Amino acid sequence: MNFHQKPVSYVESLTLKVLDLPEMSRFYTEVLGFETIEEKENETVLGVGGEEILTLQSAPEFKAKAGRFAGLYHFAVLLPDRKELGKILLHLHEQRIPIGSSDHQVSEALYLSDPEGNGIEIYRDREPGEWEWRGDQVHMTVDPLDVQEVAQASNGEKWSGMPAGTVLGHIHLHVSDLQAAHDFYTGAIGFGLVANLGNQALFVSDGNYHHHIGLNIWNGTGIPALPDQTAGLGHYVIRIADEQAQQAMRDRLQAYGAEVRMEGATLETADPSGNRIRILTA
Repeated sequence: MNFHQKPVSYVESLTLKVLDLPEMSRFYTEVLGFETIEEKENETVLGVGGEEILTLQSAPEFKAKAGRFAGLYHFAVLLPDRKELGKILLHLHEQRIPIGSSDHQVSEALYLSDPEGNGIEIYRDREPGEWEWRGDQVHMTVDPLDVQEVAQASNGEKWSGMPAGTVLGHIHLHVSDLQAAHDFYTGAIGFGLVANLGNQALFVSDGNYHHHIGLNIWNGTGIPALPDQTAGLGHYVIRIADEQAQQAMRDRLQAYGAEVRMEGATLETADPSGNRIRILTA
């Protein structure tokens, strides 16, 4: 099953507010291998195979983050297979980019940060048949990654950029109240709860994916929303099946009491922690 295409609802792209647009654009193209889809004076749109994944926006009023806020913990780039993960692992090592790693049982992942401190995960999924479900909860681990095996999976092939089939796999957010986040994402957005890490983090998805959105309170409870003029997450996009599904989501959001606005065919809202969301159908 493809967990990142209709009729599944999934996280498709995100926008980051950045301080140094040329340097950030260079990092994402030269170091991580995204292609430039569109370039303007204050905006660079990046993706793979012509499909948008990441937009970088700059403005003179943007300031560096000072303090703890809700917002991005990391965004996760999903590669098509283990060979591609091995290739980028070796490439990042050659580039002397500091990385972390983990085996989550459902996936194998690398972790790094961009020049402005935004968290990035690069991962490959194991086959869904290998995932362990305990009732309606998927079992995820934080085990050491077998880095040598992943590197060997490259079969000696050289990295040459983000491969065809790469998508935004999921997004992981800092929130101020985990229960409020749970109620919003399962009730108003309509995703299912698929994993719960005690009272610290939870994971939600559509179509029984291991997670399209992660939510945590590791920045603290009661933290404020990211200010509009502070660098970091601008918004992220959820792609859903059709206009009927969008209207149903709009009705749930309004019943929940969320901020709701239609801008053309785009439904705009924000979660209880101020993380901004755009919901698209086409």
